Amino acid sequence: MLTLHNSLSRKLEKFTPLGPKLVLIYTCGPTVYDTPHIGNWYAFLRWDLLIRALQASGYHTKWVMNITDVGHLTSDADEGQDKLEKGAEREHKTAWEVANEYSDYFLKGLERLNFSEPDLLPKATDNIPEQIKFVQSLEQQGLTYVIDDGVYFDTGKIDNYGKLAQLDVKNLIEGARVKVNSQKHHLSDFALWKFSPKDHKRDMEWDSPWGKGFPGWHLECSTMIDKFLGSTIDIHGGGIDHIPVHHTNEIAQSESLHHQPLANYWLHSNFIKVDGQKISKSLGNLITLEDIEKKGFSLEVFRLLVLESHYRSEAQFSWDTLHAAQNRLDSYQAMADLRWQPIASKDFGNHIFTDTYQAMLQAMQDDLDTPKTLTVLSNLANQLNADAISTNNVKELELFLEKINQLLGLQLSKRGDISNEQKDLLAKRQTARDNQDWAASDQIRDQLKSQGLGVRDTADGQIWHKIK
Repeated sequence: MLTLHNSLSRKLEKFTPLGPKLVLIYTCGPTVYDTPHIGNWYAFLRWDLLIRALQASGYHTKWVMNITDVGHLTSDADEGQDKLEKGAEREHKTAWEVANEYSDYFLKGLERLNFSEPDLLPKATDNIPEQIKFVQSLEQQGLTYVIDDGVYFDTGKIDNYGKLAQLDVKNLIEGARVKVNSQKHHLSDFALWKFSPKDHKRDMEWDSPWGKGFPGWHLECSTMIDKFLGSTIDIHGGGIDHIPVHHTNEIAQSESLHHQPLANYWLHSNFIKVDGQKISKSLGNLITLEDIEKKGFSLEVFRLLVLESHYRSEAQFSWDTLHAAQNRLDSYQAMADLRWQPIASKDFGNHIFTDTYQAMLQAMQDDLDTPKTLTVLSNLANQLNADAISTNNVKELELFLEKINQLLGLQLSKRGDISNEQKDLLAKRQTARDNQDWAASDQIRDQLKSQGLGVRDTADGQIWHKIK
């Protein structure tokens, strides 16, 4: 049984889906105005792990992750520039071109990081009619009003606004949460539909019953949940920074419309710090996937680094932590390479693989405890790497590695055998060792190392492992 930490209740709960087996999940995706940094990918990867844990626990899933390509302003105050227009100005392109470019980049990133494939990746701009209809439904219930810059949701008309963030709405300090707009009825009111400026034409704007404009950022998520999953879903995920405004406003508009919970479980990925500092453009620490690869690390190492921190903890990224993750991955890969060289006279007993996997799955079922999951896997890798395996262990090790890919997305099962030429070199090295020709043995070891192959000697013979 899966146990999750529900942000709404602030406690661990046994997960109970709406349906008998199908779990409905919505997670906030990228705003496609620039290259995503590692903080973005941390959150996205954590929801990939959620999907994997659910599926490994016997559930079927329907996962929707949105792509925000309009309406996300630079300010929580419903003011400032649309991030897509900001990106267009920066790159001297249209907002549509920027959105397409970074949407494509994001989709390729999902492949590069070995994501489970979301069932749907809808774009905000592909669902404008549905968003207009959603606002009309709120208007019919008397929950909206129009001012100079757009259509706003009236938070004073509902009870429990801000329950997710536990906001003290009555005692909000003017201007502390959002910039003051003198026309708003309440400080916490938010834009559903923003009007286009009268002095210039936007790249992205649409006709509406209230005037030409574009949707507010919060509107797309409520609308897409309605359209693709229904009025109530099992799990809603996103960054911890979404709690005070974005997810709070989603709840307000969706639950006011349907009079039932938007989501039964809310999961939030905590912040990522780089060298102990928050990620920000001003600090110059917006590290990308390309930056990681330029330093000589694979993206599988980055995935493993994400696994080393719990989604509710504040993760610390540095090049040293990435080096440590590389060392851990080296150990896992050496374990995977053992299946090509079963030379031990005694086997470990195949129960070791089933017991280890069950312990890993139980850790994942305990609120996605990925650090504990890796501890269990590392214990097995250390045990196997200290020796060799027998032919009796090969099949079970192969099955175990395939399950690891399914559960964690680490592609250990895809590591291939070495070449016949390298096998000949290993045979010559063994002959040299049998003849106590240590110079020849060392020379062949160095030759193999130059080919990306490490070698160690055991009582049962040589064991090789690929180096990266």
